[in-house]
Amino acid sequence: MTSTIKNITLYTLIALLLSSCVTHDELLNFNTGPEFPTTPVEIQNLPQLTIQPDDLLSIRIKALDPIAAMPFNIDPENMNMQMMNASGGMRPLIGYLVDREGTIDMPMLGKIKVLGKTTDEIRQIVLEKLKPFLNNPVVSVRFLNFRITVLGEVSRPGTFFVANERVTVLDMLGLAGDVTSYGNRTNILVIREEDGRREYARLNIQDRDIFQSPYFYLQQNDVLYVEPLPVRTASIRDQSTRILPWLSAITALTTLALTLSNI
Repeated sequence: MTSTIKNITLYTLIALLLSSCVTHDELLNFNTGPEFPTTPVEIQNLPQLTIQPDDLLSIRIKALDPIAAMPFNIDPENMNMQMMNASGGMRPLIGYLVDREGTIDMPMLGKIKVLGKTTDEIRQIVLEKLKPFLNNPVVSVRFLNFRITVLGEVSRPGTFFVANERVTVLDMLGLAGDVTSYGNRTNILVIREEDGRREYARLNIQDRDIFQSPYFYLQQNDVLYVEPLPVRTASIRDQSTRILPWLSAITALTTLALTLSNI
């Protein structure tokens, strides 16, 4: 009888271990789909990011005569407190907030329509408007609020601000500390808002074709959600898995009772 109980206990422990295991293949990236090419290939899916309402833009104007360029730049006292730094405080930013009509209001130049335009297009517009005032000015335009939110089964979920416009899903997963052992790498949700619409896409970072996806490069304000593997939630969703801990507890108590009765 005691031997039978021990066998039941052993089988129960094995079943519990197997039910909570994540396989080696589930932890790999880029392990399915066609093999990587052996020669360099041209990137076809580079994004053309366009300005949306509530974007925050940095537009800096420089000239050979710095004093002549000063009136065309925002006063340093007029700062937008928008970006949170690593210590949890707010870092002051100097930028132009795009209004709901898609315009910004620049010193001396007035209102400029920027909705749907790229940063390069805005730079050209500003350069054209500066011709009557400055000789050979230099204009730089970039996003100040390029942020991505990463949620779910990653080591460090949160909202991340990035300094450039060319950001991939792999970059953001890296910033978030990578997908945990319980994250589903085959079904990562991308939520995107653009032109007043919200769209959804699924990415599989185990598939080598991910590099060709139109969602491989992210846009400002995108949200990534890494859902948990079924093994992570099996104790909640799977009725048979719910029974295993109870069976284990009952077996352990029975074994203890038999041991005490034989003392």
